[in-house]
Amino acid sequence: MIDNFKTIYHRLLKNTNYSTHRYLFKSFHTKSRLTGLVGPRGTGKTTLLLQYINEHIENKNQCIYLSLDHIYFTQVHLTEFIDDLYEIDGIRYFFLDEVHKYPNWDQELKNIYDSYPDVKIVFSGSSSMDLVKGVYDLSRRGALFKLEGMSFREYLEFRLNRTMPTISFSELLENPALLVEQLTDIQRLKGHFLDYLESGYYPFLFEDEENYHQKILNIIDKTIYEDISNFYKLRTENLVNFKKILSYLATIPPAQLNRNSISKHIGLDNKTVESYLGMLSETGLVCRVRRNKAGSALLKGTEKIYLDNSNIYKAIIDELGFEYNRGTVREIFFIKMLQNAGEKVYYSKIGDFQVQDYYFEIGGKSKSRKQIKAHLENSFSVKDDILYASGATIPLFLFGFLY
Repeated sequence: MIDNFKTIYHRLLKNTNYSTHRYLFKSFHTKSRLTGLVGPRGTGKTTLLLQYINEHIENKNQCIYLSLDHIYFTQVHLTEFIDDLYEIDGIRYFFLDEVHKYPNWDQELKNIYDSYPDVKIVFSGSSSMDLVKGVYDLSRRGALFKLEGMSFREYLEFRLNRTMPTISFSELLENPALLVEQLTDIQRLKGHFLDYLESGYYPFLFEDEENYHQKILNIIDKTIYEDISNFYKLRTENLVNFKKILSYLATIPPAQLNRNSISKHIGLDNKTVESYLGMLSETGLVCRVRRNKAGSALLKGTEKIYLDNSNIYKAIIDELGFEYNRGTVREIFFIKMLQNAGEKVYYSKIGDFQVQDYYFEIGGKSKSRKQIKAHLENSFSVKDDILYASGATIPLFLFGFLY
């Protein structure tokens, strides 16, 4: 069976696309003996690992890639298989994919780490795995990376096959007009942005554009009925409530959403709804934005609740037959681009959102600045129907270049 896995490993290396890379590839490394790569389904974790092996591992015969969702590992312990690869084949570099599909993965990874001091282990899996709180505390033994969906910048790189610049948050605020000028040679930029909002967050778009939204619906089902079900040990009859929550989020404007309204609509108590929202957030299906408060005020505060990205939103509302809400999509895009770039986003009574010490009002080209008129010195109007920046007005698409 070892030879079969070697064959699979080399076949995958040979057939992986190496012309384009996700944003995390430049910073991803395996300097630690234990390295983790987590993120929602569909974001390209497997491809990143294979690209890393191909471009950074000199002796590929001392390395192997294994997907632990293989049926073989339902009968054989991983530690035994690793021991054979170590002793017989001299493997010292193990890339273990889909580890969350393997029972007791955390304990066995710890045992392997402790038993083979000259071995490096790289593992990947769903972000539903709470590695920081794990029983065996794997996080303190190595490095942990998280891969999110594609930014608008990455989408353009993949679509146009050209390198696009990344900008920092401070650069964006300092001179957005100059940054826009650097992008004026991109034909139908606004059209690309509209395409991205509906179909551009997941890199598998470029493998099968026709069935893209159906694949997103499949990701939702697998996340709920496999990842959440197995990791959180939930009974099957409870899982349908996750679908109900997602459907409800897609059809109600964020300003009208809170735990009480969800609880009333779904027929669950507030504590259960809070628990379920936490699981959906960890697995990359839901995004939550709170007020910038501290202490007891935070516990009493409300929050805005969104579907995780605009593509999930589009897939669900099309499935339900509901109308596309442009205002909801604007806010989702703004939040995700900033959060994925490492910024903390809060919703605010001054404008719509607060990031660091700045306030932002989100809208279309006719949106006024009345919500932020008392804080004009550190406030910006963000509009999605414009291509050019002027004064304190920034085109929404420009936030898609933050990572």
